[in-house]
Amino acid sequence: MSDVLFGQSYYLRFDPKLWAAMQPYPPLGTLYAAAYLRERGYEVALFDAMLADSEARWAEALDHHRPRFAVIYEDNFNYLSKMCLLRMRQAAFTMIRAARERGCTVIVAGSDASDHADKYLAHGAHFVIIGEGEITLGELLDRLTGHTDVPLDAIPGLAFLPDGQGVDRLSPSAARQSPVYTPPRPILRDLDSLPFPAWDLVDVERYRRLWHTHHGYFSMNMVTTRGCPYHCNWCAKPIWGQRYNVRSPEHVVAELKWLKTTYCPDHIWFADDIMGLKPGWLERFAELVQAHGARVPFKCLNRADLLLRGRTVEALRDAGCEIVWIGAESGSQNILDAMEKGIRVEQIYEATHRLHAAGIRVGFFLQFGYPGETREDIEKTLQMVRECRPDDIGISVSYPLPGTKFYERVKDQHGLKQNWLDSNDLAMLYQGPYTTAFYRQLHRVLHKEFRARSTWWELTSLLRQPHRLTRHHVRRAAAMLYHAATLPWERYRLNRLEHEPHVGLDPLPVELSPEAAATPTPQPDR
Repeated sequence: MSDVLFGQSYYLRFDPKLWAAMQPYPPLGTLYAAAYLRERGYEVALFDAMLADSEARWAEALDHHRPRFAVIYEDNFNYLSKMCLLRMRQAAFTMIRAARERGCTVIVAGSDASDHADKYLAHGAHFVIIGEGEITLGELLDRLTGHTDVPLDAIPGLAFLPDGQGVDRLSPSAARQSPVYTPPRPILRDLDSLPFPAWDLVDVERYRRLWHTHHGYFSMNMVTTRGCPYHCNWCAKPIWGQRYNVRSPEHVVAELKWLKTTYCPDHIWFADDIMGLKPGWLERFAELVQAHGARVPFKCLNRADLLLRGRTVEALRDAGCEIVWIGAESGSQNILDAMEKGIRVEQIYEATHRLHAAGIRVGFFLQFGYPGETREDIEKTLQMVRECRPDDIGISVSYPLPGTKFYERVKDQHGLKQNWLDSNDLAMLYQGPYTTAFYRQLHRVLHKEFRARSTWWELTSLLRQPHRLTRHHVRRAAAMLYHAATLPWERYRLNRLEHEPHVGLDPLPVELSPEAAATPTPQPDR
């Protein structure tokens, strides 16, 4: 038996696009919480939904570990958890029900639960942690196990039903009760005080095999910070708000060295919203990486304006950075200003140039569909991609999430569907500039053009060294010709869709109709 079984409801299998991409990472935020509780003396176990085929595996884990507490603790470093995908919410409800049926006290933490605690409580959770979770979870378990007698309503960062405090089964009237919310939990400032994530709970070798099979190398995930202080008005921040706290370079390098020695990763993904915001941090990090022999190739996220400071790009190069993903969003200054992004288009160009000059690849996150966007704005973004030549792109459409200015601006335009089903949904959740069909077609057009152009740039450079050409390059050349040949037709379809009127927002998926949303999801066959 374990005191606590941790789980999370992001199942890669339920996200077809990312399942096909097969770049899985364990739930880092969950591993931090597990390590923190273990440090406080609790026996913990982990159910890792990332590679599980269904919620039935959670039920099996419950039967195996027989925990007193079932904690569905979402990975707040996974941006898809912040997007609150409907299929994953449905999975969480199924997991809550399975734990309740086995007599567990169920605790839920994460972005969606913080925004919609009432839904999770109505589906059977005893407690929802609002915001950052480790300390709140520790204090709650100390109270529930009798280690303290602090009243529940005196523990910051909690939501619970008045008659749901530790009962064995859900009251029939629970869905009609108003939750009790305790005061907010102050954000943890000293991140170095947290133990390293509990990687020993993860089947690391399974991840290694999948990465090697699909990509030829093994990547692990880390974070150096929590939060983001910038004010992009579409970005939801239900966990850390506008706060930004950073680990010391010494602490990060100690973990990096430990991971390198213990698990031998070929690559690291630093999953921070922004890596190296604090002046001088990256320079010190690079020094320590080299001094301690901790260099591992990595990717990270950053802002165009920050990359132009001092020796930031050179420090990234010296520390081992292979690719930086920039939140470029748009090639139109009007759209960037409307988003309150706080950067200039020319900074995107200059940052890309500096990174490429340093031998670092560049990825662009692009966002379409923001209020007021015109076809001219879209074409400026396409032109920016052509001229900057990023090495990769990620495309999305504006996504209204609670707690943002953008959400408040368009909430009266919402239909029944207020979240995507999975990451490839790309549905317009408000009456945007163009229809969902237009933006899905734009996604297709831009990817076709980008793939054709990037392959052409690569093959052109290889023509100077023909001995390096392989069958892989021949296949890519064939794909390039296909994309180039079909692009005019796809552009024609896009132009036709530009003039189609809105005829209503996408309907709510059948499996999450209003009736189903008000009823706990049945447990799958075991």
